[in-house]
Amino acid sequence: MPKPLGLKFTVCLTLPALFSTPGLLVAQERPIVLKASTVLDGKGKVLHNTLIVVKGEKIARIGGAPPQGAVTYDLTSLTVSPGWIDLHVHPTWHFDAHGRLAGENEPKEQTVLAGAANSWKMLAAGFTTVQSVGSPLDKDIGDAIGGLGLPGPRILTSLDPIFGRGDSTGTPEELRALVQQHAQEGADLIKIFASGSIREGGKPTLSQDQLNAICDEAKKVGLRTLVHAYGPSVRMASLAGCTEVEHGLYATDDDLRFLAAQGTYFDPQAGLVVQNYLDNKAHYLGIGNYTETAFETMQKVLPEFQELFRHAIRTPGLKVVFGTDAVAGAHGRNAEEFLYRVETCGQDAMAALVSANSLAAEALRMQNRIGSLSPGFEADIIALDGDPLKDITAVRRVVFVMKAGKVFVNLPTGQNK
Repeated sequence: MPKPLGLKFTVCLTLPALFSTPGLLVAQERPIVLKASTVLDGKGKVLHNTLIVVKGEKIARIGGAPPQGAVTYDLTSLTVSPGWIDLHVHPTWHFDAHGRLAGENEPKEQTVLAGAANSWKMLAAGFTTVQSVGSPLDKDIGDAIGGLGLPGPRILTSLDPIFGRGDSTGTPEELRALVQQHAQEGADLIKIFASGSIREGGKPTLSQDQLNAICDEAKKVGLRTLVHAYGPSVRMASLAGCTEVEHGLYATDDDLRFLAAQGTYFDPQAGLVVQNYLDNKAHYLGIGNYTETAFETMQKVLPEFQELFRHAIRTPGLKVVFGTDAVAGAHGRNAEEFLYRVETCGQDAMAALVSANSLAAEALRMQNRIGSLSPGFEADIIALDGDPLKDITAVRRVVFVMKAGKVFVNLPTGQNK
């Protein structure tokens, strides 16, 4: 899909307003020292009474004496962590001026501005990397964040997803060509709809041969695959060698063990996305497949999703990663998914946090760059007012955010000294 003319120019015009946000700081040329008493390293370990030295965009070292002339942030009353990673978001989804889900007829410039605002909300909430799976406009936003200084998380994008529509979807050869087209247009991964919406029953929409073709071709061009799948499509996606399965409702325990054996990453949502739909029913009802029946279905499947999540975290070896499927109404509230996973479904708090750090980075094939506090890694660092290992609601209280060595949030408890 060609990029809308003037899109990046419109984004540029928004920069002065966004950079006037209180507490938003630019990167320091001098080294930065973060003094911390409690540090979660992103891999499951807790460090105490140490400091993190940042030079440029990277973590230079952890521990030792502070370098001379460094800018120091005292985070000793907080819990320090790598920035979180959300593997499934939709930044451009938003409610319009009438409080309704914005549609395809909205001017693209307005959609991008809403996406930029949602991206800032996610960054301020502690998410320094997100994976957008559903819109080519997300690439424009990601490019502006990476190249123009627009404040927001690092964005990886699938561009348009590949939809399964039964036999009319295309031959394996046609699907392979579609994957190649996505690669040429700059996609970071391939998003595949192998099942219909759960609001319509979630039935399979791609055959095994079609999934095999898509995932095999993606491997050949060096791209990962993320598959929207329910029921039998869950095992089919894993059998095809796809990288990650989303949602997964109606998968059996045997299916989950199969995913574990195949090394397939699994992202079952425990509550945020469905509850967000229910809470915002008035904004969605009557648009597309958001019918009264659909909302009754979502109310019914919410506890079923949570029971699936419990089965997933009890499956030995299954790599359960963190993705929220954040849509309109959920951006900036992504961390609420931690509460559903820990408080409602019983996941260990450290495991939940690691799923959004080093494990999520591994799923992105970026485990040597983000997701952990290690020398040479991107300086994506956040601090929470509270200890999430003792009280998971601390994830709601992000008071310091650094991404690639730039400080974007520094509330009074993390004052510059």
